[in-house]
Amino acid sequence: MKYSFTSFSCPDLTLSEMLALARRMGYDGIELRLAERHKHEVETDIGAVKRREIKAQIAASGIALACLGTSCVYADPARAPEMVAETRRAIELAADIGCSCLRVFGGEIPKGITREQAMDSIVAALHAVATQAFERGVILCLETHDDWTNPDQVAEIMRRVNQPSVAVTWDVMHPVRQSQVTMDRAFQALQPWIRHVHFHDGVNRLDKFELRPIGEGDFDHRRVVELLMSAGYNGFLSGEWIDWEPYEVHLPRELATMKHYEREARLQRMPRSDQEPR
Repeated sequence: MKYSFTSFSCPDLTLSEMLALARRMGYDGIELRLAERHKHEVETDIGAVKRREIKAQIAASGIALACLGTSCVYADPARAPEMVAETRRAIELAADIGCSCLRVFGGEIPKGITREQAMDSIVAALHAVATQAFERGVILCLETHDDWTNPDQVAEIMRRVNQPSVAVTWDVMHPVRQSQVTMDRAFQALQPWIRHVHFHDGVNRLDKFELRPIGEGDFDHRRVVELLMSAGYNGFLSGEWIDWEPYEVHLPRELATMKHYEREARLQRMPRSDQEPR
């Protein structure tokens, strides 16, 4: 398994500092959130020279750039053209700095628009940018988020788009929390298209969601690891923790828990004779 974390854990760190942090903490990659004024300063408006410098810096670090997280949403037909234009800029940025994964959203369904109309808008927008993404070696990963946490509906979007450059970011929490499906059910529906994963744990308290250490919340990350391993998943699992504890606290602890689950899952998959001491 490969693990990364998003720049929400350390928005005040420069790119160099974030790469060094990932290396020190034992992570394999980082995920940069765009358009949030994070100090990494990787944004769609940077020039060609800066892009080459960033690509070289990341390559020299030994830490992968797992994903770029955009704010692009497509469910509102009125906003779709500007979102498609922003997606095109993000695709070029990702390709220029050596990132093969770009996270996008369906977005909230606006008033006066039916779910089917919103789905049509998402499909059309993804179709509009799919060829560019393919030619530039970038995969657009639609996240299970906002009004698109039902895994069957996300799977239907994938079937309708049917392009190799369009896939899914499986946020393991949202389908369970918002669409009340099991972890297994979400995975079964989305598995053919999962190319990126977001993980984080938490609980609902008095109608407010609160982050918790993995294993202390409502979401079964042990099962997430088992399911991904059973399918031979080789993408990143990216921890997304927004406005939470200091990164020195949560980054090492959450990684240790996930790797513990991974070791348990590997032992379960081994023949019993190989598990016994000799």
